[in-house]
Amino acid sequence: MAKELKDLTKRAENYSQWYNELVVKADLAEQSAVRGCMVIKPYGYAIWEKMQRCLDDMFKATGVQNAYFPLLIPKSFLSREADHVEGFAKECAVVTHYRLKNDSEGKGVVVDPEARLEEELIIRPTSETIIWNTYRNWINSYRDLPLLVNQWCNVFRWEMRTRLFLRTAEFLWQEGHTAHATREEAQQKAIEMLNVYADFAERYMALPVVKGVKTANERFAGALETYTIEAMMQDGKALQSGTSHFLGQNFAKAFDVKFINRENQLEYVWATSWGVSTRLMGALIMTHSDDNGLVLPPHLAPIQVVIVPIYKNNDQLADIDRVVNPIVDALRKRGISVKYDNADNKRPGFKFADYELKGVPVRLVLGPKDIENGTVEIMRRDTLEKHAAPLENIDAYVADLLEQIQQNIYDKALAHRESMTYTVDTWDEFTAQIERGGFVLAHWDGTTETEEKIKELTKATIRCIPMDGKDEPGKCVLTGNPSPRRVIFARNY
Repeated sequence: MAKELKDLTKRAENYSQWYNELVVKADLAEQSAVRGCMVIKPYGYAIWEKMQRCLDDMFKATGVQNAYFPLLIPKSFLSREADHVEGFAKECAVVTHYRLKNDSEGKGVVVDPEARLEEELIIRPTSETIIWNTYRNWINSYRDLPLLVNQWCNVFRWEMRTRLFLRTAEFLWQEGHTAHATREEAQQKAIEMLNVYADFAERYMALPVVKGVKTANERFAGALETYTIEAMMQDGKALQSGTSHFLGQNFAKAFDVKFINRENQLEYVWATSWGVSTRLMGALIMTHSDDNGLVLPPHLAPIQVVIVPIYKNNDQLADIDRVVNPIVDALRKRGISVKYDNADNKRPGFKFADYELKGVPVRLVLGPKDIENGTVEIMRRDTLEKHAAPLENIDAYVADLLEQIQQNIYDKALAHRESMTYTVDTWDEFTAQIERGGFVLAHWDGTTETEEKIKELTKATIRCIPMDGKDEPGKCVLTGNPSPRRVIFARNY
């Protein structure tokens, strides 16, 4: 086995270190020269591109169009919505000058003090303010609504403690911003987009999620309601994997965005915003991968099938090439991404280990004896099982196998979540289970004070109030006060 795999820390020994090492060793990303920012390497970016492509198609199917808005936001814009500025003020990076000059003492370049901006600019932590200032010019009448816009971009939040993909100062994401004529229509859109995220997570990422509503304490800054999908990682911690916000009329009022309704009356529009980010890469890694490296769901794997030849001389390689090339063509016609690695600069054992580390779902190995027998050796990454299959119609066999792997990866993640979801009724049960990890279903009295006290005592937060949860009267685990239903508590990333 290759040195890279031998050096990978085991999950049971140190889950956090395993994650950090795997991101680097699998060539997904690395730290950059800028504190808290990462370089996403080609293999990692290829996964993100597939995520983008799938999500973009799903967004457009709901009527959303893409646009682009400026990276820099006038500081005065953020102050127009009080909750919004309070929520992001500590994370803002501020541009104050627009020019450098050579230092008169020969110490390199310095900021030119005479080039100070008249108004300081904020590198966008999110774009509600600049977008709603723009929407004021786009919306006049109910005929202009709904306005359904998304942008793919980067944002910057000055994080003090960072980890590749999970929490970085700069990250990639999409942010949708919609405007509607009625409250009901805006709320429906916010929930519709949450369902898009949940569908994407489960169908493409093989990631089971819980759909729910955030508490007032956990809402997006400036929202009236925040909807979320929450996923469980292998170590039992939660990861918020996507959010959709019903913003009410807050931003419309802050930026004076009004429209003439069907009754010829002037009123403020209703708004939503929603987003997912490269944090999904972290979710993908931590949900499925193992001590040998990445385990990628076939629907998002940059390379779904790799073919490695085993040969002793060029004549044998030529014979294998003649068999493999039609297989490659047949697989590609089925829309399957395949790599035939017949390069002679690495030994087969190194290739096996490298593709295992990178999570390629299916590996085909073919040598002279396989050709004689009319078979090929197949290894599936999710189970590490090997078996032989007939070369005849191998493209159809592999296509079916990829779907089996996709389903198996999802089923395994779902079984893990269910095995680590617990119902508790007392404070002692609650604190003991939080220490062990997982989702804890418990009663909460609905107050922010209790929510904050539980977080202070246990480091657990309310991940969400499940949307499919049932009314179940009980008593709050901390205060004993009445509670109408259970919520999900967990420690989180």
